[in-house]
Amino acid sequence: MKRLLSALALTVLLTGPAHAADVGTKVTLLYDHEIPNVPGKSLRAVLVEYAPGGSSDAHTHARSAFITATVLEGSITSQVNDGPVTTYTAGQSFTELPGDRHAISANGSKTEPAKLLAVFVVDTGETQLTTPIHK
Repeated sequence: MKRLLSALALTVLLTGPAHAADVGTKVTLLYDHEIPNVPGKSLRAVLVEYAPGGSSDAHTHARSAFITATVLEGSITSQVNDGPVTTYTAGQSFTELPGDRHAISANGSKTEPAKLLAVFVVDTGETQLTTPIHK
């Protein structure tokens, strides 16, 4: 029951209203599983769908989060920390390490939708996967 309530709470956090400046972005939790041979860690997958021209606020992720993101459809423009602004296309991936800042996360197209699969390895107790950076 505790796990079910935790999963429901996480789903509400991820599928509720986007941040105030997020435009045309939908986030859906696809799965949340504890890793049986790594106590205290969970594997969570999130589908991020961007409408044409859609974007997300600058943000960080849970302190423990190691993330690999793969573009499933369209193109995603991303900047992690002070790295280069890069546009990834379907089939390409990038990673984010614990503590990284995701300064830019946007659809690379103004006319076509885009989808991104983000897979998190995170402390099981983490319930907020994304936190906006307030400027």
